[in-house]
Amino acid sequence: MSAITSAHRSDWLIPGLLILSSLVPAAAGTARLAELMVGAPITEANLRFFASPLPVLLHVLAIVLYSIVGAFQFAPALRHRRAGWHRAAGKVLVVLGLVVALTGLWMTQFYPWPAGDGELLYLLRLVFGTAMALSIVLAVDALRRHDFAAHGAWMIRSYAIAMGAGTQVLTHIPYFMLIGKPDEASRAVLMGAGWVINVVVAEWIIRKSRARSGTTPLHFISSIGRLGEADGYFVASGATYDSAAPTITASSTGSLSCSSTAAPTASSI
Repeated sequence: MSAITSAHRSDWLIPGLLILSSLVPAAAGTARLAELMVGAPITEANLRFFASPLPVLLHVLAIVLYSIVGAFQFAPALRHRRAGWHRAAGKVLVVLGLVVALTGLWMTQFYPWPAGDGELLYLLRLVFGTAMALSIVLAVDALRRHDFAAHGAWMIRSYAIAMGAGTQVLTHIPYFMLIGKPDEASRAVLMGAGWVINVVVAEWIIRKSRARSGTTPLHFISSIGRLGEADGYFVASGATYDSAAPTITASSTGSLSCSSTAAPTASSI
């Protein structure tokens, strides 16, 4: 019983860590919204936001919701027991993700560059913003073709790029502590490192899931936080199983394993 309880608790490990990593960027974005709403004094640092507030308002609201709702897509308890949640949340995430990517690209192109930004960071924002939008489009196309593994992979890529702000906090902290305020080139490298780290981790997850026959990326991520690994642990991103019941056995060490001979079938989306 304790093993089952621990497994259920571990279901929320990945979502919890993802939400935790988004707290600092979310707090900064919320502070920006409050600044615009209460009419804070206009400075050189916030002038561009007051001159054109709609893009940054949409961007902050969308990214906060996207990071939180997206994190819960990695919770097996919600995906397996509430398939309707996974599908409904996925549709919301597509809209939110496109808003995040497109407003980010708009701000990159039309807002005046703040102090510390330069051409390299400008190009990085264009590249990763475009990659995020394209990933979402390809995820929708994969879903239309009922290619659930490709759908999950592209959604993970888009989420990894969106969560770059959280990783960028981690790349900046050691630099601030050891060296001080970064210059234009260093800032671009630190910002780019945040996106690259996330993309590399996302690709590792996707490739590891492909190495497992019949395993989708979301399924693989779910198994990372578990104490044991079940042979028949399944159902992710729209895949369901026949009515044949799985067999659960307990080993002498007390660990549980689950197996099923049922063949997977694609559920309606």
